[in-house]
Amino acid sequence: QVRVVESGGGLVRPGESLRLSCTVSASRFRLYAMGWYRQAPAGQRDLVARITIDGDTNYADSMKGRFTISTDNAKTTVYLQMNSLEPEDTAVYSCHAEGNIGDAVVDDWGQGTQVTVAS
Repeated sequence: QVRVVESGGGLVRPGESLRLSCTVSASRFRLYAMGWYRQAPAGQRDLVARITIDGDTNYADSMKGRFTISTDNAKTTVYLQMNSLEPEDTAVYSCHAEGNIGDAVVDDWGQGTQVTVAS
């Protein structure tokens, strides 16, 4: 069973920074990609950033230049460095993991962490 756990959310003022982290654990799990998505109140879940195991990254236009996605050396933990935060960034941020266990494709989500940007 794949386990995906996020942490690092909280309350910050506009213009400040925050770093989220997500750890993926599973037996015999071959990770292919990890990403961050967010869902604002009454909104849909949208892509924030995604990174593949070979280092390719993809960002939503509104986050590009402010947010940075990265992984640790084992490539089982993904980080999201968020700078110049704005109230519009307030949302539940969820981690997504994609990979394989044997021949089976694994695609799982964490439960999310709340980010609130307010003065």
